[in-house]
Amino acid sequence: MRKTLLLWLVLLLPLGTHAQARELPDFTELVEQQGPAVVNISTAQTVRAHPQLPQMPNLDEDDPFFEFFRRFMPPNQGETPHEFSTRSLGSGFIISADGYILTNAHVVNDADEINVRLIDKREFKAKVIGADKRTDVALIKIDAAGLPVVKLGDPNKLKVGEWVLAIGSPFGFDNTVTAGIVSGKARSLPQENLVPFIQTDAAVNPGNSGGPLFNLRGEVVGINSQIYSRTGGYMGLSFAIPIDIALDVQSQLRNSGRVSRGRIGVVIQEVTKELADSFGLSKPQGALVNAVEKGGPADKAGVEVSDIILKFNGKSVTSSGELPRIVGATRPGSKVSMQVWRKGAARELNVTVAEIPADKRAGAERKQPKPAEAAANRLGLVLSDLTEVQRKELKIANGVLVDEVRGQPRGDVRKGDVILALIHKGVNTEARSAAQFNQALNAIDKSVTLTLHVRRGENQSFITIKGQNDK
Repeated sequence: MRKTLLLWLVLLLPLGTHAQARELPDFTELVEQQGPAVVNISTAQTVRAHPQLPQMPNLDEDDPFFEFFRRFMPPNQGETPHEFSTRSLGSGFIISADGYILTNAHVVNDADEINVRLIDKREFKAKVIGADKRTDVALIKIDAAGLPVVKLGDPNKLKVGEWVLAIGSPFGFDNTVTAGIVSGKARSLPQENLVPFIQTDAAVNPGNSGGPLFNLRGEVVGINSQIYSRTGGYMGLSFAIPIDIALDVQSQLRNSGRVSRGRIGVVIQEVTKELADSFGLSKPQGALVNAVEKGGPADKAGVEVSDIILKFNGKSVTSSGELPRIVGATRPGSKVSMQVWRKGAARELNVTVAEIPADKRAGAERKQPKPAEAAANRLGLVLSDLTEVQRKELKIANGVLVDEVRGQPRGDVRKGDVILALIHKGVNTEARSAAQFNQALNAIDKSVTLTLHVRRGENQSFITIKGQNDK
């Protein structure tokens, strides 16, 4: 009996192994059909070097820091200024048979010459139709006809865990194929609030930038754009621009050479559970307004600081990162409705969307006023009244200055901050003086969580102070 059981196990093991193997995806047909529409992009740029600039270290080209120094520093130089040529590699894919190609803006930015090589070894000079640095999407064109084109898919139908395939030219190796799964969707990256990135673990390396990300149906769902790395190489975190966003950008670039986006003139932050409790919301959602541009669209619509934007143009705002994308995708000049949460209730406002202007750099930090001596309140904050000069300089009507933070900090309040208001259970109490603020603070039970509206330099934010039972 025992020998019979072992025999059955031996016979069944290969069958189970083969059955499991049959479940793995076969990418060969996808690569054969879509690979010819993926191109290698090489660029050249002439740079004038100056002796006073820092010199590039003498690194081997295989060193992970070589690409970093090559991009941001000129090579070693003599005493006389001279010109030298830099070259970079990237990828792209053909979206029309007459030669329109999508890639990343950073692949072709400032290039003096762009060369496109197809899988059949034909080479073409390309020209830039337009590039959008905010989304890192560029549209280029080669003079050709009858070219193979990719199929385009719907990234909104992607599911986390679904197989995806990247094709590109990492380190110059044309039509390199790597596979992985969708690791996450709608990822927000620092300084990249207009793109809900697709996260994948498909291997992406320098040179893959601008190449397509395919689903198993052979449809492009994204443009491989960024990697998260401490070495400059692949570490399992790759990010792709959803193709629907890229197509909208390329359509505007093709029609007008530029991209128009909406804006309403607010500074926002995420709504945490503690902030939701403070404002009387049942759950963390929306975008909390911590500053309103004076005279801007939101100001004219009646939006106030401490409002929480729940809906914009009929679309729910589940997190603060979604609002810039929704507003940005709204046509400037449109009059749309928005729902805000204010003082424990939702209300509807109408706003006329303006257009995002050119990027502006933040102004220099203001010199903080000299602190005055005073006793600390129960939060450990030493406060003083703002002078009339300080109010005019900061362009605010009310607020109290944090001169000192004593003891164990109860929140991220710092010396030099200006407290504008105290929020508790949806009630916003403006800070008109240090005495009035401390009186309002003392009226709140110590065990209750509260929120402070704080100005720090040119920025404003809401800071939650958790309740504490004193023994």
